[in-house]
Amino acid sequence: MSTLAAALDSARARAKRHPTGALTDALVLTARLLRQVLRVPEQIVFTIVQPVLFVLLFRFVLGGAIDVGAVDYASFLMPAVFVQTVALGSALTCSGVAEDLHRGIVDRFRTLPMSHSALLVARTLADTVRNAFTLLVLALVGIAIGFRPHGSWPAWALAALLLLFVGYVFSWIGVLIALLVRSVEAAQSAGMTWVFPLIFLSSAFVPTRTMPGWLQAFSAHQPLTAIIDAVRALLLGLPAGSATSRALAWCAGILLAVVPPAVVRYRHRSS
Repeated sequence: MSTLAAALDSARARAKRHPTGALTDALVLTARLLRQVLRVPEQIVFTIVQPVLFVLLFRFVLGGAIDVGAVDYASFLMPAVFVQTVALGSALTCSGVAEDLHRGIVDRFRTLPMSHSALLVARTLADTVRNAFTLLVLALVGIAIGFRPHGSWPAWALAALLLLFVGYVFSWIGVLIALLVRSVEAAQSAGMTWVFPLIFLSSAFVPTRTMPGWLQAFSAHQPLTAIIDAVRALLLGLPAGSATSRALAWCAGILLAVVPPAVVRYRHRSS
């Protein structure tokens, strides 16, 4: 902790000429969190294993029974798995923040010369870096099982940025959940429970036209459908329509709805 205090003091001294103290604190803590991940490689391994197993099971067990039209199922599946992976990453954010709170790390940080919200920003940024690495591995696995993106390079780049932005947005939901529950165990459960219904009640794994009419209405107007449709269109070179703008609008709206109460709740719990 003394090393971290020295790093924060040094960073603050370098940033005195600029109004970026909170960002500087967040970047110092982000580097600290990433170093912690590297010291525990099991975290990286199991973060990757779960989505890879999901890809293999859906591709080779269920893929032959699902008709998605002219697109082969591997290409239909992979964009959805990318979105699912970054969305479920919010559960790791949730459990990480909960552990920080219950291990007393937040109380120690209160004694350091740092911004109140720097820890939350650092946690979400570090998990965004983790998401980027996981997505890269998943893309290689997808290509190995037949995923063939036909979009342009700019479209692929936009899809990658959208996925990372979605992961960042959803990580803030994980932060808020961690601050609302009373235990690490509850955070681990709640962090995943809310994501799965949205994933399966979307256009992720089957076309929405195969759902009952009332369920189609819900699926068409929920955020993950817009996000999945946008990523799928960008990667496969399909007409995106308004999906990309709707996905960005959903992400912006979620950030505006979640970040302020998360920061207020964090300050209340750490005061």
